[in-house]
Amino acid sequence: MKNYTITVNGNVYDVVVEEGASTGAAPVAAAPKAAPKAAPKAAAPKAVAGAGSVKVEAGAAGKIFKIEASVGQAVKKGDAVVILEAMKMEIPVVAPQDGTVASIDVAVGDAVEAGAVLATLN
Repeated sequence: MKNYTITVNGNVYDVVVEEGASTGAAPVAAAPKAAPKAAPKAAAPKAVAGAGSVKVEAGAAGKIFKIEASVGQAVKKGDAVVILEAMKMEIPVVAPQDGTVASIDVAVGDAVEAGAVLATLN
C-alpha cells in the first residue's frame, strides 16, 4: 500500500492505493486511456470566424455538445446558442443580448477553453 496526499482546488485529500495481486488474470476494471488531443479547427464550419461584433464566449472549459442556433437565426438575450459539456454537465451558453447569429466558430466535439469565442452576433 502506498499513501499519497493530493490537493485539489485547495482541498487536501489523503489517498491510500493498494497494489493488486498478480494472478495472471486480466484486471477487473482498467482505467480508460486518454484519447490524443485533436488538432484545433482552422476555420469555422458555417461562417467566417468573428463575423459579428458581439462575442458569445465559453464560461468554462469543456467540449461542444450541441449547437442550438444557426447562422442567420435571430436570438433573444438568454437564448441558448451552444451547449457545452463540462464535468458531465450540459451547460447552455446563451446570447448576451438580442441579435442575429453572424457566425458559429466551433463544431460539435471541439474542446474549448474558458473564454473561447464560440459564436458571434450582430
